[in-house]
Amino acid sequence: MSENYTDMLIIGGGVAGITAAADLAPHGSVRVLERERQLAYHASGRSAAMFLQDYGNAVVRALNDASAEPLATRDGGVLSPRPMLLLGRDEDAACFAGEAADLGLERIGVEQALPLFPLLDQSVVSHAAVRHDTSDIDTDLLIQNALKRARAGGAVVETGAEVTAIRHSGVWEVQAGDQVYRAQVLVNAAGAWADGVAQMAGITPLGIQPFRRSMAVLPLPEGFDSSAWAFVDSVGEGWYAKPQAGKLLVSPGDEDASEPMDSWADDMVLAEGLARFEAMVTMQVTRVEHSWAGLRSFAPDRTLVVGRDAAVPEFVWVAAQGGYGFQTALAVSQLVADLVAGDAPELPASVVAALSPARFG
Repeated sequence: MSENYTDMLIIGGGVAGITAAADLAPHGSVRVLERERQLAYHASGRSAAMFLQDYGNAVVRALNDASAEPLATRDGGVLSPRPMLLLGRDEDAACFAGEAADLGLERIGVEQALPLFPLLDQSVVSHAAVRHDTSDIDTDLLIQNALKRARAGGAVVETGAEVTAIRHSGVWEVQAGDQVYRAQVLVNAAGAWADGVAQMAGITPLGIQPFRRSMAVLPLPEGFDSSAWAFVDSVGEGWYAKPQAGKLLVSPGDEDASEPMDSWADDMVLAEGLARFEAMVTMQVTRVEHSWAGLRSFAPDRTLVVGRDAAVPEFVWVAAQGGYGFQTALAVSQLVADLVAGDAPELPASVVAALSPARFG
């Protein structure tokens, strides 16, 4: 075989591709191709990740449950406690009750919520609920830990390797730059570009749609220490906020359909979201230090797509993570390894079937 042959070739160097490489490496030779010059550049590098086991639909929650222990303990763990706080106004009463129950939050008085988020405006906010068993995810540490495990298992990771052509004739032949890479199994972990990679490979796309999600970094008023504050969500995800490095990350909760691209925040969308934030806090937004956007990609049923393609089983999907990529990553990567190695998956058969691309016919 040529030096560019591997048993398994992964397209995409975000959290999906790197964690898959770590768990696939014990089962054969692995190579990761990432189009950008750095790993985790797009969606994975732009996530304000939290771990909340009751976030997402039933299938996502099963993946959350399976990821909880490895996120907390593997390689020393990547979780650190941070409460979650849900806020609402008088007119939000019905929606607030539904969201709080769905997320497993305990209703508390607004005065009890104030220490968790001292910026809330008690003259406006009339509903509050909290959950204390939620956590920050150290996204960079998760990727670096997985990268170390992948490389320790012999995996090769190449950046600046944009795939331009894919052929299948007994083995996969993937063109990236002036190199042709060959592999028995092709793993599609290309994020917003997952359907495009499938089409390039002659595989029927699944209708995976990227959506833009924006974020602004705001300086805090003098005298505030946000290190112990909660992750704060408003009813209907009109905005959410997370403390980070002495500042506040605020998102307008936007979800606008986009083409696969290096996304950026829309100034008007950001301004509207920050206005919703200002309406519920005592802080006035006078300056945005930095803003960005990432793409969260969903399948039509808003459930991840993980498994062998129904028509071409040597093509493996790891796609459509939506807003759940980091919190489900370690369960997903283990499932990918089980399916590729031919081992019985640790996840229940009903969950494996619900994730399979075969569900789209």
